[in-house]
Amino acid sequence: MSAPRGELSLRTLAMPADTNPNGDIFGGWLLSQMDIAGGLAAKDCSGHRVATVAIESMCFHKPVKVGDVVCCHTEIIKIGRTSMRIKIEVWTKGYPCPDRFKVTEGIFTYVAIDDEGNAVPVKGG
Repeated sequence: MSAPRGELSLRTLAMPADTNPNGDIFGGWLLSQMDIAGGLAAKDCSGHRVATVAIESMCFHKPVKVGDVVCCHTEIIKIGRTSMRIKIEVWTKGYPCPDRFKVTEGIFTYVAIDDEGNAVPVKGG
């Protein structure tokens, strides 16, 4: 079995209020969790506020079920002058089965910004 890549940036529980009409967790909810995790990683990397500017790719592998523990792992794959590309993998662990599964992954781009929303240099970028 493969393992998550990157740092654990967000861990939460999939709840009934987050389901789609099929009873699975709504993809938009999962996307928002990924964006939060990526934003936290980008803020730590840049030392500034950040804004999401692109989702380059995203692929759903398996559905997420109510009660699954949802773990978002982030890996910074490129730091530019003002931007950061971050790969985000989402893994779940359900009960009673203790196995972990990669359910989705994507590449998100964030830009470091100042209080007025202007792009600013990333530390070390």
